[in-house]
Order: sequence, then C-alpha cells, then structure tokens
Amino acid sequence: MSGCPYHQTKEVFKPFDLTNPFPFYKQAREEQPVFFSEELGYYVVTRYEDIKAVFSNWKVYTSENAQSPFRPIAPKAKQLMEAQGMIGLSGLSGRVPPDHTRIRRIVSMAFNLSRFKKLEPRIRLLAIDMIGRFEQDGHAELVRQLAYDLPALVIFMLLGVPNEDVQQVKSWAESRLLMTWGDLTEEEQLVHAQNMVNYWNYCQQLVALRKENPTDDLPGDLVRLQAEGHDISDREIAAICYSQLFAGHETTTSLIGNGIRELLLHREGWEALCANPALIPNAIEEVLRYSPSIVSWRRKALEDGEIGGVHVPAGADILLVMGSGNRDENRFEHGESFDIERPNAKEHLSFGYGIHFCLGSPLAKLESKIVLEELTRLLPDLRIKPDQQFRFAPNTSFRAPVAVEVEWNV
Repeated sequence: MSGCPYHQTKEVFKPFDLTNPFPFYKQAREEQPVFFSEELGYYVVTRYEDIKAVFSNWKVYTSENAQSPFRPIAPKAKQLMEAQGMIGLSGLSGRVPPDHTRIRRIVSMAFNLSRFKKLEPRIRLLAIDMIGRFEQDGHAELVRQLAYDLPALVIFMLLGVPNEDVQQVKSWAESRLLMTWGDLTEEEQLVHAQNMVNYWNYCQQLVALRKENPTDDLPGDLVRLQAEGHDISDREIAAICYSQLFAGHETTTSLIGNGIRELLLHREGWEALCANPALIPNAIEEVLRYSPSIVSWRRKALEDGEIGGVHVPAGADILLVMGSGNRDENRFEHGESFDIERPNAKEHLSFGYGIHFCLGSPLAKLESKIVLEELTRLLPDLRIKPDQQFRFAPNTSFRAPVAVEVEWNV
C-alpha cells in the first residue's frame, strides 16, 4: 500500500505536529489503519491489536531503529558524534536478545520497585516543597514550576547526579529528543550533536567515578554487579545512564503535565480526585491511555509479512501509533472519552508491550501519584487559566504541553 490518507479523507497526517493528532488517528483506524507515509518513509500502524502484535513479535519486528533519527544526520554532525564513540548507542529500547535479555536482567536487579519505594518519602517532600513555593501566589505555570524539575531531581537521586547539574542535563536531554525525533536543519543538528556528545561524556564520567568511589545509586549498583562477575561493560552501564537520564524524567514530566491538563480540562475528574484520592492510580492509567507521553514508537521488519492485512516488506520501517491504539473502540468502549474510572484503562500501550515494556513505569506512576495527591490536597480549587493556547514541541513521538497556566483562590 502506498500513499497515506491525504486525499480521500478530510484529516491530514502531520507526523511532527502533535497539537491534536487524535482526529486523524480516529479516521485512520476507521478508513486506512495501516498506511505508508511518504513523508516519513514508514508504514504507520494505528489499531490496538495490530500494534500489540508487532510489539509481541520481536523476532520479526526488531527494535533496532527505535532511536534512529527520522531525518538523516548531517555529515558534520555525524562526524562529530562518531569521533566521540557515539555509534550504535542504546540503553535497552533499541537492543534485541540476547544482549537485551542479558542487560535487562542485570539492570532489573538495581532498577526495581523496592528502590523506587525507598524514594517515596523524599519524592513527597520534594513535591510539597515545590508546591509550597507558589502556593500563596494564586497562579503558576506548572510545567516550569513543578513538572519540569521534579522528575529530573528524582531520577538524579537514583543516578547519583548532583542537583546543581539538573538544568544542564535537562538541556542535553532536550537536544537528544530533537536530534532523534525532531525535524532539524543541518545547522541545528550540529548544535544538538555537540550537546549529545557532552551528555554522553557526562554519563561515562558517572561510571568512572563509581569505579573510584562506590555509591548507593543505579550506576553504583551496576558497577558493583559488574565487579561481582555479572556480564555488563562500562560502556553498557554508561548507555543505561544515558538512556535513563532522558527517559526517566522527560516522559514523567510529560505524564505530570498531561495529567494535570486533562484533569483540569475534564473538571469532573479533578473534583472526583479531590473528593476521593483513592481514584488517583486509575486516573493516571486513564491519562496514560487518553493522552500518553509517547504517542508513537518504531520497529523494523526483518522479513516480509502482513500487518492488519497490509503487506509490509522486509527492511521496512514501522511507526506504531500507541496514541491511536489507546483510543481504539474495539478495545476501549467510548475510547475518545476521558473517564478516570474506566475499568480497563491500564490495558493501554503507552509503556510498550512485550520484552521492551518500560522498566521505569512504576517510578513514573509513583511520581505522578504523589504530585496529584499533594496538588488535590493543597490546591483543590486549581483551574486552567482561561483562553490558554497549548503548545507541543514538534516531533513524532513525545507529546506534552510546553506550558500549563493555572490559577486558584488564595
């Protein structure tokens, strides 16, 4: 199949515009659920069962392209990155067995629920402190004043990164997002490539420091496990840090921002949480379903096959649109509606599926739960500032409001 549904439908596929892609997703599911995008050079998959089937079949649909740039890297930018050893760099999402199995097993020994739960009191104190800084103002921009820094500070606790490095590492992470999933000019690529080199060197230094002075954090645990004989290299540990410093806060920032925005736009949901905080965990699952931090992810076909009845040749790149599958009426009744008490909300695909299911999902949900518990307790009359235009960074996959302006009575 060639040509995406441009002419025969009223909605147009704009892969780098995530302001409101959902009407197109719905139409694609109904009219052309698997199509080829000439702009991206990818087969785009929009239905729940098809997406789940591709995620499940890692032997045929490899994750090797999961973090490959959509646009070819400009020669100068590529040369800059290659000179610093940034070739084939991936934590877990772009790896396949047996390497994926080996590394994930070792990382799971350190990056697990028991370590996350130890952090819960510190996360709550952090949330209370950050909210307290603007609690008496009557207004705030919640991405900048809460959602942006809190997840970074938490992942930095896990990785042993000092607080003073927060803004710098956040900046490098944004460069990685734009370089991999954005649509940059050659000049822009060169700037962001240098930031990614700095980011990679920083991660390698994290590992080197743990060799000198053991620490009680994720890289410290991985270095210790390495010393005990587990098969993981310094470069692989640094790559895990490189991945987690990005995925561990960028997506959680998005989850918190999306969650607050959707709950305040669907006011009855916010008021229900204020009245009954026990509803918060399922509300987070519904936010992840309805307005996910990551709306799409990638795979590559290793052999000829069919997806949703459409022939997909060997070597083809595939874009799995979880943001569409999560609203598929065949899986979620009234999928276009936001319902914090939806009984099967947690069946969403926002953390992937199968062997690459996100290891950090419990931490992301824990942070979001704490933020919503404290906001509904401290600022129950929180509301969206009127006449607000929400902006979303241009890229194919990471969807979050750039700003969320709110107000309340003091």
